[in-house]
Amino acid sequence: MSEATNSVRFVLDGTIVEAQGKRRTTTVLDYLREEMHRTGTKEGCAEGDCGACVVLVGELNAGGTAINYVPSNSCMQLLPSLDGKSVKTVESLKSKDGTLHPIQQGMVDCFGSQCGFCTPGIVMSLTGLVQTNACPSRAQINDALSGNLCRCTGYKPIIDATLKACQRPAAELKINDTADVALLKQIARDSEPTVGLDGQIITQPVVRTKKGSEFVSPSTVDEVATYLTKHPQATLLAGSTEIGLQVNKQFSRPQHIVYLGNVAELKAVKDSKDAWSIGAATPLAVVETLVAKAYADFAEVIRRFGSPPIRSTATLAGNIANGSPIGDTMPCLMALGATLVLRAGEKTRKVALDAFYTGMKASVLQAGEFIVSIELPKPKAGQVFRAHKISKRFDQDISATCAAMRYELVGGKLKNVQIAYNGMAPSPCRAPKIEAVIEGKAPADVRAADIDAAITASFPARDGLRATWAYRSLVARNLLMQFVEESVEKEVA
Repeated sequence: MSEATNSVRFVLDGTIVEAQGKRRTTTVLDYLREEMHRTGTKEGCAEGDCGACVVLVGELNAGGTAINYVPSNSCMQLLPSLDGKSVKTVESLKSKDGTLHPIQQGMVDCFGSQCGFCTPGIVMSLTGLVQTNACPSRAQINDALSGNLCRCTGYKPIIDATLKACQRPAAELKINDTADVALLKQIARDSEPTVGLDGQIITQPVVRTKKGSEFVSPSTVDEVATYLTKHPQATLLAGSTEIGLQVNKQFSRPQHIVYLGNVAELKAVKDSKDAWSIGAATPLAVVETLVAKAYADFAEVIRRFGSPPIRSTATLAGNIANGSPIGDTMPCLMALGATLVLRAGEKTRKVALDAFYTGMKASVLQAGEFIVSIELPKPKAGQVFRAHKISKRFDQDISATCAAMRYELVGGKLKNVQIAYNGMAPSPCRAPKIEAVIEGKAPADVRAADIDAAITASFPARDGLRATWAYRSLVARNLLMQFVEESVEKEVA
């Protein structure tokens, strides 16, 4: 970690930048614009929707030989979370001789910009894409642009620009960062916590104020548990897609912030015969890839959860712990029988996700307790999983409702049915009364009227900002009827 107190060190274009004495809730965007004068990075919405602020944040790969980049909404990322990492802005792309990056040149050649305000963010999203995919399909380009709003050019010339750029050799699409690798090794954060004379763990702050507020970046789960024992009300920060909003929109200034992004154990995925154990700080983009083959519908729900900059930073446990009534991943996880591993101090316990919530954004988490991992069962032979999200806008929008259903078709009967929703109650939840209506029936015997009655008995009728109750309840029924009807097709096939 940084040797100097209140010092955040990161690499920017072959130089170590040392940011000293900055507020712990300073955003990456504000620092880049106001201190580094990187004004190509723009603020549009300050909530991760428009993409004008997208930059690439890099970390050394496992072998320490290259840098892995992810697109990130700099408007929501807090500056201290950059400690030990690398940043690339749109200004980083042009060569010293003035040659533009192929994505930039493609935008010029294909007239991909008009007012230009959104262009830097678009360029960075597309540049991030081609670092790992030098020959993307049109669908992959569309997905990469799902978090970038352009109101004047339209997306056809932008897509054409990307396709043209990708006609160049893959090596030309790579960011020139050879000078950054050695510098990242130089400022690498410690992988082990500091231990005092008596063997106690001492968490060194990245930023600390005179009033005692601090931003800490632990390296192990033990360190997190120890810190939360001392500061049980501390704010846990992972992807910052929620905390960043609170900082920008509510001017929140948490006294103690614990950043989990450097805890390798919390970013690991363990693979066993029957389940995956997904670390709490695992980004949604990793989870999406993990479940894509086994649970294609779950992967699609995650893809529509948000744009690549959101999915590359937002975490599965963060979505769960936030406890939004319309959290998208929870219905899928509940229907699949996911379990949470929780820890407080030295003690751990397991809680089924469908027993985790106690009300609106309320859960069984105790003071100082945190989610360590999510245990997701693997599919069994004959098991079918279906899920679908309904929202006003297809990509990157808040759910009206998301329905998920797991079942087996045994002897023409629906067995072991598990159903879960968001948007229907104060928290995401299972629907046992609806499950009972379907359990043991042949698909042809499942009636819409019975599901309607079970929905009425299961959830309080309430209108919301995103949908009326009449609409939500109708959609909730129709999604299940669609899942059931598809089961007949699967049996025939």
